[in-house]
Amino acid sequence: MTEAPPPRLHPLGDAALLFELPAPARLDVQQKIWALAAEAAAWPGVGEMLPGMNNLTLMFDPAQTDAEALGARVLALWPKLRPTAIAGREVRIPVAYGGEDGPDLADVATHTGLTPMEVVRRHCAGEYIVYLLGFLPGFAFLGGLAPELATPRRAEPRTAVPARSVGIGGEQTGIYPLVSPGGWQLIGRTPLEMFDPAAKEPTLLRPGDRVRFVAESVRT
Repeated sequence: MTEAPPPRLHPLGDAALLFELPAPARLDVQQKIWALAAEAAAWPGVGEMLPGMNNLTLMFDPAQTDAEALGARVLALWPKLRPTAIAGREVRIPVAYGGEDGPDLADVATHTGLTPMEVVRRHCAGEYIVYLLGFLPGFAFLGGLAPELATPRRAEPRTAVPARSVGIGGEQTGIYPLVSPGGWQLIGRTPLEMFDPAAKEPTLLRPGDRVRFVAESVRT
C-alpha cells in the first residue's frame, strides 16, 4: 500500500489546527485519519476533533498547548499510524430511481455514455463507506463510487432539493437528508429518513458504515 504524503498544517486562529492531505480521498487514508483522531483524544489540551474528507481539525486549549507543538506531534506520529477500520454496519438503502424521484438520471446516463438502466445497475453494485457526516445533519460523505459514474455537478444548482434524494456530485454519491439547496445530479430517492432529531440515534448512518443501494423501482 502506498504511503500517503505528510499532512499540510494550517493554524485556524489560536485554538484550532487543521491538517489535510491532497486528493483523491482514499479509504486507507481516511482510516488513518480516524486512527489519528483516536490518538489525539488523549493528548493534553486537545478537545474536540472534527474529521473531514482527507483532513482533521483539532480544537485545543491555548493555555495548555499551541498549534506549533500539536503540528510537530502530528507530523511525528502520522508516518507510524496504520489504517484503523471502524466496525461499521451494513446498511441497505432502498431507492426509487429515475422519474420524478431521479430527474437527472438521463443526464448522468448521457454524460457517462451508459444507459439509465446500466447507471442504476452499477450504482447498486458498489459498496460505499461512510467517511464522515457533514454539510447537513445526517449527510454522509460516501467513498466508493465507480469512476465511470462520476458526473459533474449541475451548472445551475437547485434552490430546494427534496429530502432523501440520492445524487451524484463529481466523484461522490450521497443522500440529502433534508430539503436544501444543492447542485448534485439527482438519480433517485429513498423512503428512509436519514436524520430524525427526535430519535435516540438521530442519524441513520455513522462513519465506517458500509452502504449498499437497492433498486426498488426504475423509471427511465
